[in-house]
Amino acid sequence: MKVLVPGSFDPITVGHLDIVRRAHALFGEVVVAIGNNSTKSYLFSFEERVALVEGATAGLGGITVEAMDGLLVDFCNDRGIPAVVKGLRFGADFDFELQMAHMNEEMGGIETVLLPAARDHVTLSSTIIRQVVRLGGDVSPYVPANVAVALAEKFPRGDV
Repeated sequence: MKVLVPGSFDPITVGHLDIVRRAHALFGEVVVAIGNNSTKSYLFSFEERVALVEGATAGLGGITVEAMDGLLVDFCNDRGIPAVVKGLRFGADFDFELQMAHMNEEMGGIETVLLPAARDHVTLSSTIIRQVVRLGGDVSPYVPANVAVALAEKFPRGDV
């Protein structure tokens, strides 16, 4: 079964990759879709985020990466993807994802599977990564190697 793991991935973290790998183990085929919300301000451009996710998932069989524009339900229905997999860290994630799950099912018949974040990744978020790296911290344990390189290029040590 093919499933979708959507997100803005600004940047992708090891927690995101854990959800992608687990979705692959459960369902066999995963499309990672990078969304672009015009109301958000991103650290990486849309094209950079797509490239970073492609790099982070390179070599993982059964996983493809696509840019997504528009409604998630349209994206899924156009590709014959019946379900979305999302990771949950805290109760606030559940509250938001439950609303989205109901909307996606009602609008497009898309099911949602919610996976709890692994214990090691429960406090990890792209927002925290961006904050720490802007302040000169080392985030390399929390992001794929290609993302650590891209972050170091954007924020050279001592140039914060």
